[in-house]
Amino acid sequence: MSAPPLPRLAVTVPEHAVPAFAAAFETACEGVAFFRSHDQGHPTGPDWTVEGLLTDPAARARLAGALALAAAASGIAPPDVREDSVEAEGWLARTRDAFPPQPIGRRFLIRGTHDAGVTMPGRIALTIDAGLAFGSGEHATTRGCLMALERLPRPRGPVADVGTGSGILALAAAALWHVRAVGVEIEPWAARVGAENARMNRLNRRVMIVHGNGLAAPALRRHAPYGLVLANILARPLCAMAVDVARNLRRGGHAVLSGLLVEQAPMVLAAYRRVGFALAGRIALGHWATLILKRR
Repeated sequence: MSAPPLPRLAVTVPEHAVPAFAAAFETACEGVAFFRSHDQGHPTGPDWTVEGLLTDPAARARLAGALALAAAASGIAPPDVREDSVEAEGWLARTRDAFPPQPIGRRFLIRGTHDAGVTMPGRIALTIDAGLAFGSGEHATTRGCLMALERLPRPRGPVADVGTGSGILALAAAALWHVRAVGVEIEPWAARVGAENARMNRLNRRVMIVHGNGLAAPALRRHAPYGLVLANILARPLCAMAVDVARNLRRGGHAVLSGLLVEQAPMVLAAYRRVGFALAGRIALGHWATLILKRR
């Protein structure tokens, strides 16, 4: 007997809004995915479709509120929400096709659970649940952060990953340097996914994923000061947390910040320079920037 059709909701948004809308869908949907769309209606670059499976009808109101907040945070009008149904087998097959093994930088290979046996010589292979697309390595912000890790020395102390999502950056740091890492995620569902990814990669003894509000989370404060702080979120929250990052980071430690457009990088850099950081490197991938900062 085949599985019943699944209700699928989707929006089309400009590229800079993808992180906010992916996070919004994760509050209420399973199997969140995003991919380039064929529409070219937005002047900021190619449109992207963000979609998810609404398996709990009671979560519809929660999703509507999260999407409204994502639109406000991204500075766009609330997009139309499209709804249809999709056969479970067909949706999963498309998700697998959209998430092939991805070599990133010189050291990492990100693969889905459907490709868990794929390896490449000299690369650290991390397996991520393909049902959670954001944090899979496909987006330029995640790729920039992974490439930034390769440029850094082994941190003197544990690693904090703020807004960890799938846990991919915490896992990558722990696997690269054999250090402890703590990831915090404000959405409880995403935190559970991140913790499961840590177990799946046999890194749960080094990586702890917790539900909490950024650097204010008690689990993160307990392990401070950190040798490295990672934050792949949005530009304005990055600016707002500059003081907290400085307080929780060792002198001489590094911060890797992403989730910001290239034109937003000067604003974020200025906020961190005011609290004692210097620019140590910058990675630009398309419209997106990743900053590598060092606390003086």
